[in-house]
Amino acid sequence: MTTVADVMTRGVRSMSPQDTVVLAAQAMDELNVGVIPVCEGDKLVGMVTDRDIVVRGVAQAADTKNMRLADVMSTNVRCAKEHEDLDKVLNEMSSSQIRRMPVVDDENHLVGIITLGDIAAKSDDEEMDVAQSLGEISEPATPDRSSQSKATARPAAAAPRAGPASGQIEGKDHATHLLSAVHFEQL
Repeated sequence: MTTVADVMTRGVRSMSPQDTVVLAAQAMDELNVGVIPVCEGDKLVGMVTDRDIVVRGVAQAADTKNMRLADVMSTNVRCAKEHEDLDKVLNEMSSSQIRRMPVVDDENHLVGIITLGDIAAKSDDEEMDVAQSLGEISEPATPDRSSQSKATARPAAAAPRAGPASGQIEGKDHATHLLSAVHFEQL
């Protein structure tokens, strides 16, 4: 049986809920990641993604220079345990449509993170169908048409293409590009 501990990444960088979103965006850029666990001490209290920063901060015209991670992070985070069976965790990731999960010990202390990339690169189990799980995880979600947004959507045919693939800007996804723009505005 392959367990989470067999494939997870250890030594994950985390941040405090009191750190700024600008600092988190800089860390994401430096580490080339799209998610950072948020901990009080070594206890996991949330996760923040590049999308959280853009959608919950920048898109709502918030003061990102002084905004704290506590303002934008997700607090109801699904976690994996080191001793869990990898197939079980992959099924949970697939059914919840998530690409990465923090790994915690029995006291909810962060010990690592597991991603689909970890599973694909390190798993020896030929029965595990990572491609199928990735396809299920990547199914489009129903959009939230929240009245909070001031953006006016254009028809898809009129939307400009940023690069060779939809949402791509010279190898970076659109959210990362927006984070870079935010970072430079703050300097």
